[in-house]
Amino acid sequence: MGSETRVVAQVSDAGEEISLAEAQRLVPRAALGQSIDVDSSFIVARIPAQTAMQVIRQRIREAEHEYLYEQIKDWIGEIRLGTLTRKDASRGWILEFDKAEGVMPTGEEVPTEHYRVGQRLRVYVYDVRRSPGRSLQILVSRTHRDLVRRLFESEVPEIYEGTVEIKAIAREPGSRSKVAVVARQEGLDPIGSCVGVRGSRINNIVHELNDEKIDIIQWSPEQAAFVANALSPVKPLRVELRESDHTALVTVPERQLSLAIGKDGQNARLAAKLTGWRVDVTKPAEGEIYEEHIDSPTEAASYSGRRERGERGERSHGRGDGGSRRGHQQRSGGRRNYGEE
Repeated sequence: MGSETRVVAQVSDAGEEISLAEAQRLVPRAALGQSIDVDSSFIVARIPAQTAMQVIRQRIREAEHEYLYEQIKDWIGEIRLGTLTRKDASRGWILEFDKAEGVMPTGEEVPTEHYRVGQRLRVYVYDVRRSPGRSLQILVSRTHRDLVRRLFESEVPEIYEGTVEIKAIAREPGSRSKVAVVARQEGLDPIGSCVGVRGSRINNIVHELNDEKIDIIQWSPEQAAFVANALSPVKPLRVELRESDHTALVTVPERQLSLAIGKDGQNARLAAKLTGWRVDVTKPAEGEIYEEHIDSPTEAASYSGRRERGERGERSHGRGDGGSRRGHQQRSGGRRNYGEE
């Protein structure tokens, strides 16, 4: 069996190259720079045994890496269980899987989680890389928002089967997530499906995320209604959409203003990320009177590791769409604006 070997003036890789003199013994008209078909037995016969073994081992390793990559590349986008083996100063935490090594960079660690050697950890695989001369590298995360998505798929059969759809996720890892869901089957309650009997499903997800608070939001094709739901647990009095700068002007009861904004602006910031609208939260202007909303069907529920029952949002009227974008905070007078940069 032959292989293509390049004709060179000076051989540096006996497995890939052949000198001009040797090449012309095999092919009289061989010239520098050409590639000629050389029998593998000839290559083995003309190089030292030690070098031949090195070439063979290298080819075997390359074949093994290729085979392993073909198996592991399908892990991208999945949750995998690994064991933390050590912390590398430059690379981050190193995890051991059954077939390869994983790396969780420092930026993919949840600030409120504490990791230790020997700990078994469920992580989200966001990339699998091949680097020359090294084994495969599986890059994993605990902060990725799709970790939340995959946990919902594993705990909620309706999401896995497609009768309930996750439309958007906004997450501040270790603190709080907002998940917008919608039913694709008439008569199905998407929020109830995610919660489960006595909170069994959502509690499993919260536990896996080390008590990260989760707001389950009813998605709506009406944008104003979606923004109103996203501000759960607050019940907005009015949502006005300003298309010129893609801002949702949200009026809330004065007593709920701080709750709508959230600690350090978190609630409004996550609502902006979830909906894709800048969220401008304000109290009613002096003299403005609104009727208090009465309870309506569940449009949002909030869960944490310390609570079993969620707080409910309230219906508002308007239009809405999904999306998840990065937010920032601005302050202007009595208003606070949160939205995309």
